[in-house]
Amino acid sequence: MLSVENVTHQYGTGPGAHTAIKGLSFNVYPGEFVSIVGPSGAGKTTLLRTLSGLLAPTSGTVSVSGKKVTGVPEGMSMVFQDYSRSLLPWLTVEKNVSFPLDKISGSAGERKALVAESLLAVGLEGYGDRYPWQLSGGMQQRVAIARALAYKPSLLLMDEPFASVDAQTRAELEDLVLTLRQRYAVTIIFVTHDIDESVYLADRVLILSSSPAHLVENITVDLPEPRDQISTKENQTFVTLRGHVARLIRSGGRTTEDSQA
Repeated sequence: MLSVENVTHQYGTGPGAHTAIKGLSFNVYPGEFVSIVGPSGAGKTTLLRTLSGLLAPTSGTVSVSGKKVTGVPEGMSMVFQDYSRSLLPWLTVEKNVSFPLDKISGSAGERKALVAESLLAVGLEGYGDRYPWQLSGGMQQRVAIARALAYKPSLLLMDEPFASVDAQTRAELEDLVLTLRQRYAVTIIFVTHDIDESVYLADRVLILSSSPAHLVENITVDLPEPRDQISTKENQTFVTLRGHVARLIRSGGRTTEDSQA
């Protein structure tokens, strides 16, 4: 689904240049849920924007379904962290969700059906005539997710989408995303600062080093399905994995051998 080959992104040139990510390589396969974590400032958002085609890599290549990314690829949607800025406050919920559908073929009735299906999927049926500012933060982020799903993406990028909501809402949105993943059979790349969240949601966790970010470890998450906020997080495998990820992030991505050297 997605191939990243030796990707580096540098801001600026000369002595003041800053290399955010350096020599990153990994693959994501159809239907996978991959979390990306790393120390604060590691370049996770830069990486996600490079994967989406919003930023061009300084070197290296990103390919989606075998095609080199030179702009935003067809079949890709993105959910941003700041829902209050990604939604258009002067448009209703329904019109926010339908906004990207103007670029696809189909009748007005078909687009309306896609919007209705997406709002139903995120639990917002009956809210189409509201405005974003009339909704809670968690509901606004559900609108942003519905908008991404209405486009019927094969690849969904999510940039710390639950960082601005309270803990209970975050747990509800995490479980919503797991449900939607199964329903839509979509491949998801999920950037987060939350270690528990990264392990709870994903099939694999990619751990980045401190800036300039390189890949420290690619961890397979072998947890029972379906996942549950209580039983999964009590599972000893979950506890062990989250501890391992936390240690790597706390060390800035350095291994014990690196620290001793």
